[in-house]
Amino acid sequence: MAIGSGIFLMVVGAVLTFAINTTVEVVNLDAVGWICMIAGAAAIVISLIVNAQSTRTTHREIYQDRPGTRPNPPNDGPPRA
Repeated sequence: MAIGSGIFLMVVGAVLTFAINTTVEVVNLDAVGWICMIAGAAAIVISLIVNAQSTRTTHREIYQDRPGTRPNPPNDGPPRA
């Protein structure tokens, strides 16, 4: 999910920086585009680091036998000789 968001931010930033030639008095679109591209690159790097760490993680389940917690075996009648 984060890799896709990072790619999206980089594409939007590249479009704002390189493809749009209009000027807006309130906002500098080139600066917004560069900020989006930097944020997208950071999102991709962070998501790759998090994914690499999660693949190295091992999970263990510990089972403890406690007296009296095991089910009794079925009683089919008297013991056989």
